[in-house]
Amino acid sequence: MLYDSLLVLALWMFTLFPLVVVSNDFVYGPAVRSLLFLEMYLFFAYFWVRRGQTLGMLAWRLALHNDDGGPLTLTQATLRFFGALASFIALGLGYLWILVDPQRRSWSDLVSASRVVKLPKKSA
Repeated sequence: MLYDSLLVLALWMFTLFPLVVVSNDFVYGPAVRSLLFLEMYLFFAYFWVRRGQTLGMLAWRLALHNDDGGPLTLTQATLRFFGALASFIALGLGYLWILVDPQRRSWSDLVSASRVVKLPKKSA
């Protein structure tokens, strides 16, 4: 999550820089927050649906699959995003849920009918 948060932060900076230059002032307000929230959602949804993993997950050899073993749909990615947001707002309780769930699933896994899988090392 740390790797992906750094990438989202870079995306936000890339977005905010032109807004600050054009307005010649500090940018804030609900429109800007909504734009940044939408960018964060699109970042995760795109990578989860298109590749099955974000760039941060790629570094750790992790991937997402639905319960049938296939790729996530946009609906599942959306549910996963909001499940992850709820987990974060609950001070990480949704992520700690893997310690009590028999299948080691977080709230975002449960709500989106998906799971994180560890990929094997590629042989050279």
